[in-house]
Amino acid sequence: MSNAYKAPESNLVNENLSTGDYGSVEKAIRGEYEFSIGSVLSEAWEKTSGSKWPFILSFIYYVLVIIAVMMGLGLVMASLMAVTEEPGVIVLVQLVTQLGTNLIVMPMIMGIVMMGIKRSVDAPFSASMVFNNFSKMLPLFATMILMYIMIFIGLVLLVIPGIYLMIAYYMAMPLVVEKGMSPWQAMETSRKAITHRWFSVFGLFIVMIIIISISMIPLGLGMIWTLPMMMIVYGILYRNMFGVEASTVAE
Repeated sequence: MSNAYKAPESNLVNENLSTGDYGSVEKAIRGEYEFSIGSVLSEAWEKTSGSKWPFILSFIYYVLVIIAVMMGLGLVMASLMAVTEEPGVIVLVQLVTQLGTNLIVMPMIMGIVMMGIKRSVDAPFSASMVFNNFSKMLPLFATMILMYIMIFIGLVLLVIPGIYLMIAYYMAMPLVVEKGMSPWQAMETSRKAITHRWFSVFGLFIVMIIIISISMIPLGLGMIWTLPMMMIVYGILYRNMFGVEASTVAE
């Protein structure tokens, strides 16, 4: 992938050091990491065995919380709409509702992603990890907003830069959580690292979409295996690129 489209530079290297025989932030930025789609999928499938039920339980927690949040925000929205029919107010309430939902959703999604990262290094994990990252709610929310803005700008610029950034920012969120990076630092670190293997990461992403889609055919029963596998694939890819902090393994 051409590096013709460049976001502004930032201080990329976190002082933390990775653990194990895997990657590090410094190596990832230099493109010094390896993976193949086949090997990642094979390892993820092996690691799914014996670990899928904590993932399934975490997804259940996630869905229940989202339903509760949507119901609560829906009641607030309905109450406000009952006292006003101003289009501007309605649009504002809908926007606030969506942003409020994302504020809660992102930490929970990252909790499940962190389960995949811990499984990638065979560290203990549990379904309750889905609730572990609310302390990082604001940095994650800021990262999400910045990513949306940059991708939107990229899509406006002849589409291709936006597609590039959709994949290039793929690891920004876990870098915020696992390495403690700032939103912009995480985005730039992810972009620089993934650019070296952009097509391979894109190919892995497409293959997982196909696998998930096929698993949905028999009443979605196959997703009992493929959803945990997807999170572990993410974790293995992250591990190979950036390594995993000793503090993450010990948690």
